[in-house]
Amino acid sequence: FADPIVGNWRTGEGGSTKIAQCGSSFCVSVTAGEFAGQQIGTFSKNGDKYKGSITDPADGKKYRGAAWFTGSNTLKMRGSVLGGLVGRTDTWTRR
Repeated sequence: FADPIVGNWRTGEGGSTKIAQCGSSFCVSVTAGEFAGQQIGTFSKNGDKYKGSITDPADGKKYRGAAWFTGSNTLKMRGSVLGGLVGRTDTWTRR
């Protein structure tokens, strides 16, 4: 059975992404728009959360990443620096 994070997601800004199993991790890729085809993140399951890294495709900056479910079709995706002190959380919805 596929992990619940696997699937197509819409970002809070309306972007289209896909999260797929890649080895023992999960890879996040942009599926539409200017950055279509770019892999922007890699996460591993850690209890009920996912941890890894996420890259802003607009500037190439890489951030510590975390993701967790707030509902069966709602995912919070956070990119942060300074040990998580500074960052931004976005709400993604399953497509």
